[in-house]
Amino acid sequence: MKNIIRFGTVVMIVSVMFLAFIPSVSAGIFGDVNEDTYVDIQDITRVERMILGYDPVTMLADMNEDTNINMQDVTAIELIILELKPFPGGNLNVLMMFGPTSTLDPANGWNGWYMRTAGIYETLFKYNEKMELTPELATGYTQVNSTVYTINLREGVLFHDGTPFNADAVVSSIERVLNISNSRSSEYDHIASVVAIDDHTVRITTNEPYAPAIASLTDPLVSIVSPDANNPDTNPVGTGPFMYADHEFGASLSVVRNPNYWDGIVKLESAKITYISDGGTRALMLESGDADMSRGIPYPEVSTVQGDPDLDVVSKETLRMYFIFVNTEKAPLNDVRVRQAINYAINRDVIVDTALEGVGGVPAKGVFPSIFPWANDELTGYSYNRDTALSLLADAGITDSNGDGMLEYGGEDFKLNIKTYTSRPAMQPGTEVIETQLEDIGIDVTVELLEAPAVKEAMTNGDYDLAFYSYGVAPSGDPDNFLTHHFDSTAGYKENGWTRYSNTAVDTLLASARQETNSYNRKDYYDQVQEIIVEESPEMFIFHEMELVGYNTKVIGYEIYPNEISFLTKDMYVGQ
Repeated sequence: MKNIIRFGTVVMIVSVMFLAFIPSVSAGIFGDVNEDTYVDIQDITRVERMILGYDPVTMLADMNEDTNINMQDVTAIELIILELKPFPGGNLNVLMMFGPTSTLDPANGWNGWYMRTAGIYETLFKYNEKMELTPELATGYTQVNSTVYTINLREGVLFHDGTPFNADAVVSSIERVLNISNSRSSEYDHIASVVAIDDHTVRITTNEPYAPAIASLTDPLVSIVSPDANNPDTNPVGTGPFMYADHEFGASLSVVRNPNYWDGIVKLESAKITYISDGGTRALMLESGDADMSRGIPYPEVSTVQGDPDLDVVSKETLRMYFIFVNTEKAPLNDVRVRQAINYAINRDVIVDTALEGVGGVPAKGVFPSIFPWANDELTGYSYNRDTALSLLADAGITDSNGDGMLEYGGEDFKLNIKTYTSRPAMQPGTEVIETQLEDIGIDVTVELLEAPAVKEAMTNGDYDLAFYSYGVAPSGDPDNFLTHHFDSTAGYKENGWTRYSNTAVDTLLASARQETNSYNRKDYYDQVQEIIVEESPEMFIFHEMELVGYNTKVIGYEIYPNEISFLTKDMYVGQ
């Protein structure tokens, strides 16, 4: 059999190459002949050279999977490049710990995170995998004055239902969050108004100068929802690379590729996200081939997954912090020396090496990890020092007066209760190591494992000593969110109510930082706040989480985003 191939005006007669002579590859996709994760003109050239006998043939050149390498394969690649044929990206099965349990509405609680993870919704601005603030559905903004922002919107974008994306959709989406009935509306109290100037321009006015205004628009809470969506609770309609297919609350969420995505070809054909809380089950499903990816691989399973030639684990430090809330109104924890002593008694390196098996986290020196640009890199934190801990406790009147190895406070053994929850795999083992370390210096420690709502209720009522918890410390990519919620005693957020912490200097610095538009000055304010809260220890920062994602090596194009918001992207696909 012969094929005629035209290069310009030259006609060549070539023989068809047969797949029997093609070596296998570990992972790739038909059409991506040079394995650079793109299907483009370079792949056409490579196939033509294979047909002419200039290059060795590979199975990825057999675009139409007929066991022959010929001009039909070139044509098939051309159709993909011209977007006349769908990208053969395959179907992905993903396992995650958490998912929506009662609604798919991104403006309800934290459900926007799940919808963003699934690639359904987008925001005006976003953070990329390097935590750089970039436009998404916006193209940019202009700060008109200290309280007015003009935001330019992307043109030619369609919602999944075909409705054009425009300024009215932005206004209605943000106003849904501003509505007093929204449980998180107080987080956007800084917005006085949002109005449409024209179809592709929005003006946002804040009540007073508010430096994090643009960053606040990256939170999935303010995802842009189609104004024609009839029921966002069960039928989410966004602009993202993936469209909603079906769901089962608390169990799974399925999406399909958006064929009209504004930012180019979406490679995956579909994805199903299954929510399984048990880490061991997730690991077994990955190892058995019942899943292609699993978020949150249990620490003991990392080596097993990595030992499988078809599997691997990717890890990256994230903005998730594991830390201890302290009831600063309860004696003797109202004494800063006692809080500092407990900090010195905790060996963070040991926690990472044992509870996290050396793979699950990075010891913390302060609230923000070093990967975050707003971290105060001058902080030294609390290195383990048993003698310093005991000395500080003695200064506070807590000593082992009878020589029984137990410290006494007020004539009785010094006792501490630590409350925590178990839905995140690091919580229980982390707490148990902390318990051992505090007992080592003579503190009588009890640990209570509760459901997260019960821990919150106890903290709200002041019925606790310490509570081991986990938060993302920069949900909007800006330092103000966490620092204000937790340490500004004038702001009225629940987290500050849990610690009962108050420091006038911290309040003043945070207020100044929120109104400061110069980033260098803002950084100085936040650096000072971080220094104070580390010294006064109303919260004790233990470690920053390393995200561990197990995957089949056929999954290509996945990136870990440190803010944990983005997961499914247009560039991912399942290879051969």
